[in-house]
Amino acid sequence: MKQALIVIDVQEVFFNLPENYLHQKEDLVLRINQWIAAARSADVPVIFIQHTVYDNVNGALYVDSPDWQLYHELDIKPGDAVIRKTTWDSFHNTELPVLLEGKSIEQLIFAGAQTEFCLDTTIRAAYSRGYKSNILAKNSHSTLANAVLTAPQIIEHHEHIWNGRFVTIRGLNEHVF
Repeated sequence: MKQALIVIDVQEVFFNLPENYLHQKEDLVLRINQWIAAARSADVPVIFIQHTVYDNVNGALYVDSPDWQLYHELDIKPGDAVIRKTTWDSFHNTELPVLLEGKSIEQLIFAGAQTEFCLDTTIRAAYSRGYKSNILAKNSHSTLANAVLTAPQIIEHHEHIWNGRFVTIRGLNEHVF
């Protein structure tokens, strides 16, 4: 089964601004980079998704602003695809569907941010588009606390909903690639 690793919205905004720090942000990047290395060693394409705002110059994710950039410690190589999106759904009005189809990808492996927004929406959209055997990279997604729940509670809640329905949560030691 042909696979692709999809890394969603790991952008400078989550590392530069204390009010936007992702839960366990340093460990998150280390784990995502481990998944990237494993994908590359198995000749699995790595696709980076970049949330992009075009109409709010003062927005943190405004195109070409410092906080909009993909995080500088991600292991991005020149041949990796970078897809800009403007909604929480990485498929909506982007070239992601065409890219996946062109590479005959059948299984997606997800990592990134934010758990309850772009990751959740993209995981569900992928399932609705026929990607039924997807994997969530264990301990490789994150978010920040909100007024109701802590970040670990949000993560645990979403993993409980996703696992066995929209994705299977797997660790690198489980021979995913």
